Amino acid sequence: MGFKELKKKKWFKVLTNIYVLVLTVFVIWMVFFDTNSLLIHLELKREINKLEKTQEFLKKEIAKDKEVIEKLSDEDELEKFAREEYYLKKKNEEIYLIEYEDSLKLKKKNE
Repeated sequence: MGFKELKKKKWFKVLTNIYVLVLTVFVIWMVFFDTNSLLIHLELKREINKLEKTQEFLKKEIAKDKEVIEKLSDEDELEKFAREEYYLKKKNEEIYLIEYEDSLKLKKKNE
């Protein structure tokens, strides 16, 4: 099969058309090599989605913290929080921590 016979084939005429060649080069350039290529665009889209999820999580955490701040603005609640979380006490006061057996971590004997 010579070059003359190959030139007569319909698929060869379509593939060697200047418009098809230029369009093919353009598409390959835009998908892989351009600074705004499809690959970079997809990577940035994934990063945007990740950041939006982080933003939602942080907004929920801010709402929780605002509730805690509002709750701690009351002196009685603030004292309760300090006693429970930091084991603070008043002068001439003793604190006893009671731990139940089921709340303790016991060593299992696997011997």
